[in-house]
Amino acid sequence: MRWWSVANLVSNTGTWMQLTVQNLLVLQITGSAAATGLSMSVQAGPALFMSLLGGAAVDRWSRRLTAAVSQTLLGAVAFVTAALVALDRLDMTSLLVLAAVTGTIATVDGPACALLGNDLVPAEDVPSAIGIGALVHSAGRLVGTALAGVTVGFLGTAAAYAANGLSFLFVAAVVPFLRPAPGAGPTAGPGTTAAAARTGAGPGTTADPTADTTADTTVRGGLRFFARRPRLVALAGITGISAVFGRNYGLTLAVLVTGPLAGGAGAFGTVSAVLAVGGILGAFLGARLRRPSVRLVGTLAAAGALLQLAAGLSPSIAVLLVLVLPMAVVESVSDTAGTAVLQTDPPPHLRGRVLGAWSGIGTVWSLGGPPALGLLMELAGVRGALVTGGLLIAGTIGAGFLVRARRTPEPVTLPTKPGGEVAGREALSTAA
Repeated sequence: MRWWSVANLVSNTGTWMQLTVQNLLVLQITGSAAATGLSMSVQAGPALFMSLLGGAAVDRWSRRLTAAVSQTLLGAVAFVTAALVALDRLDMTSLLVLAAVTGTIATVDGPACALLGNDLVPAEDVPSAIGIGALVHSAGRLVGTALAGVTVGFLGTAAAYAANGLSFLFVAAVVPFLRPAPGAGPTAGPGTTAAAARTGAGPGTTADPTADTTADTTVRGGLRFFARRPRLVALAGITGISAVFGRNYGLTLAVLVTGPLAGGAGAFGTVSAVLAVGGILGAFLGARLRRPSVRLVGTLAAAGALLQLAAGLSPSIAVLLVLVLPMAVVESVSDTAGTAVLQTDPPPHLRGRVLGAWSGIGTVWSLGGPPALGLLMELAGVRGALVTGGLLIAGTIGAGFLVRARRTPEPVTLPTKPGGEVAGREALSTAA
């Protein structure tokens, strides 16, 4: 797990370095901000249409082999791009094609690497492993963004792409030496029944009666499981409304700081730095989770929404900074808990397809959320958008909790004799 975390830190650093440089490169080639958005959409687009197929591939193939091959292919794409940039042969068309190829490979690479990391630790430590992954992601983002400017300034744009290619090859070189934890992964261990293996139960445990215990290896089987699993549907609803009406702090807080609060780029940079620190602190806290649940995710999301509401009413940047830190912490812990539920709730033979379905849903949120939020800011202003979004998120989650509480059946109390023994035990035993 330590080797895997180091490899992911290197890979995340290279990825964020390339993403930063790519946006600058598109602006250099076209001079258009719209073209920059187009390149990002083209890279994200394959997840909308192919993520289920990618998840199905992960469920059918060896995770180690899949991760090693996908990382190698991503490295090859980065090296090709570096060569084209160095030879001054990269135009917008070829860049969009390479972005689409990268997005297609990522539909397999994403779930393969996520599930491979979980296989390296015992089941009870999976939430901690996911928290470490979130911490590595945040650290890689900070380091990669900072190194992008330095690399381009001293070595040129092609060097940033080449460095990312090397980071992918480093991960691919580490994968063959990884060893799953005993009992981890989709294969059944000694003493585990077939039904328990399919549902992720350990030796000596019974299968979850609500889980899909059919050995369905089709894409439709993954969708069917997702749709019939209330906790996953609830998780999707919580995450979706939070993604659309909150979380886009890079957009909303930028407008709030530079508009009503009359700050400049430096002030927004300070706010962004506090957000990054809060994300790292949240990742540390999330790594200590042992029993994450959808209820915990909803509670944290509602708390973050109320903090967002308060941020929208901030009278000054100083007050905003006080609110931004807990906002980022709560968001990070909520994300870690949600990811842990998503990656551990499905039976092992369906996890790739469930992650694929989730990736497709997340792409819809990421593409549709910012325009919807921008329209809300046009209609209600940035303060109104933050307040309205916070109320919608907290209100929806609260209503969901109330509905669930009303549907929960009351426990049945059996008649007892003096001394606490259940009356009519023999008849009940015969009936059973």
